[in-house]
Amino acid sequence: MSNEREMADTRAKESDRQSIAKNRAARHEYEILDTFEAGLVLTGTEVKSLREGRANITDAYGTVRNGELWLLNAHISPYGSGGYVNHEPTRTRKLLLHQREIRRLIGAVERQGLTLVPLELYFQRGRAKVAIALVRGKKLHDKRDDARRRDAERDIARAFRKR
Repeated sequence: MSNEREMADTRAKESDRQSIAKNRAARHEYEILDTFEAGLVLTGTEVKSLREGRANITDAYGTVRNGELWLLNAHISPYGSGGYVNHEPTRTRKLLLHQREIRRLIGAVERQGLTLVPLELYFQRGRAKVAIALVRGKKLHDKRDDARRRDAERDIARAFRKR
């Protein structure tokens, strides 16, 4: 019975999550080592623009400054009815994480030469969140291997469907 309850809880959590923008290229370009959920510090017009789904995170990345994590180059279009209080579309935005997660990410980025890349921007229970990943860049041969593996899995699945 507890297993059924856990499954219902995960379904409820997934339904709470309203996706705004995804970075599909990140999974192709990078090897994802670990993912984190971070909050964002936003202005009012940015939130309204996000509710309209007007965001792009394909060129965005995370960086470390003064012991804090920041999201750079995330494009949130200006709000249509914003007027003079509108925000700058690609301004630097602060990421909110637990202190131990920040320390861990700082160590990985500075010592191991890894990169922080956003995977998805979404609302969860009314709060804007970003799924940020600790990644290592893929080489060309790694990308080819992944494509070959996907093709093989697709062929296997096709063969099983025919049987």
